Amino acid sequence: MTLILQKLILPNRRRPTDVGTSLEETADVKQEARLDAGFPFSRAREADMVTQVDGGNDSTAELRDTAVQVCDVEHRYGDRQALGGVRFSVHQGEIFGLLGPNGGGKSTLFRLMATLLPLQTGSITVLGCDVATQPAAVRSQIGVTFQSPSVDGKLTVGENLRHQAHLYGLSGRVATDRIDCLVEQFRLQALVRQRVDTLSGGLKRRVEIAKSLLHSPELLLLDEPSTGLDPGARHDLWQYLERLSHEQQVTILVTTHLMDEAEHCGRLAILDRGCLVTLGTPAALRQTVGGDCLKVSCPDPEQLARQVTEHFGLVPRVVDRELRIEHAAGHEFLRDLVAAFPDAIQSVVLSKPTLEDVFIAQTGHRFWDEVSEEAR
Repeated sequence: MTLILQKLILPNRRRPTDVGTSLEETADVKQEARLDAGFPFSRAREADMVTQVDGGNDSTAELRDTAVQVCDVEHRYGDRQALGGVRFSVHQGEIFGLLGPNGGGKSTLFRLMATLLPLQTGSITVLGCDVATQPAAVRSQIGVTFQSPSVDGKLTVGENLRHQAHLYGLSGRVATDRIDCLVEQFRLQALVRQRVDTLSGGLKRRVEIAKSLLHSPELLLLDEPSTGLDPGARHDLWQYLERLSHEQQVTILVTTHLMDEAEHCGRLAILDRGCLVTLGTPAALRQTVGGDCLKVSCPDPEQLARQVTEHFGLVPRVVDRELRIEHAAGHEFLRDLVAAFPDAIQSVVLSKPTLEDVFIAQTGHRFWDEVSEEAR
């Protein structure tokens, strides 16, 4: 993991927006850092379609400050397509989520934005820098927290932070002041001299995020940040992230397969089998489902679906041997449904739409159905 971190850093502390054309002037100095990544790049473009339900589209978003712009990105692992023409933008200062099952393409997209994979087709711009032609400039402006732990358990919290500061070219009073600030911000004062392998999962995650913020990045990338955390630690983590976004205007991009975690995001892009199927705020996405959701268990869902269509004029959906019906007045329809087919129904669950209902409505299958393990 240390080797990965070394690939992501750039000792030069000047930001591209500060130096302007000096990026070109210092190309020779940074060439070694770019070659260290060893990535060949090629680019192409192809059209993509995605349902936008957040009251706007990407042309509107482009009028605002954009932290990340992903255009027609495709990626393949041999014969398997991991991404198929993905396109979206992330606004500066927002918490943006990539939601999808394992194998949906989240981790591949994450690695492309973090410059850990070569871009095959399409383009990605991060804070004004092209990941294909300016990877070093991208790395200088992003903080990355991986799904797998990157802290050294044998070192103390303070030693982990100090080591990370050195990797980013920070030393002396500058490093000390920055470490002290983050220790206070993440409430780690009492743990600075404690070995990391003695901490709980939630506290280790705090240290991970503090490490990724040492160089004051404008964009924070988090891959499955709640992995291994209990509900309390997960709640605390999201409180820190929301405060970071609101108070310091750090743009946060999160990949997740957890529905409750996705609810914390300002906007969501839902991925399935490498394709972006819908995009919007969690509330707007739920509203697309069209009312209450009824999940009906019965011996023969296909036959009951035909009967419901004939009797009520509705078109139910059969998902995993379960009948799913959307209705604006679910509590009233539940009564009529049971009265019409009392012997054909075993049980009925009535609920408000969830993000999983959105996923099913957009893809026609459950969140965890027929998913292949994403290449890592």
